[in-house]
Amino acid sequence: MTIQIAVKLDDEAVAKLDQLVAEGAYASRSQAVRRAVDTLVRSEERWRIDQGFAEGFARQPETDGEMAEATRLAIESIHEEPWEVWW
Repeated sequence: MTIQIAVKLDDEAVAKLDQLVAEGAYASRSQAVRRAVDTLVRSEERWRIDQGFAEGFARQPETDGEMAEATRLAIESIHEEPWEVWW
């Protein structure tokens, strides 16, 4: 199901939106606005997840031993990577 909503935009925003449509980036204003809303919603969801991780780490930070092990594993994975010589 879809629901139609009314959105008021200033002249400059509409002109930019119309330019995107004219350039073929979007088939219509509606498609562009839907894409913008989807992008905004996903961004907010990622921010909330990030905040949850940050709050969890603030409540229970890593120990020095855990950080040392993470560093060791990161270095090990870099050394195991089959780097190509580019120079």
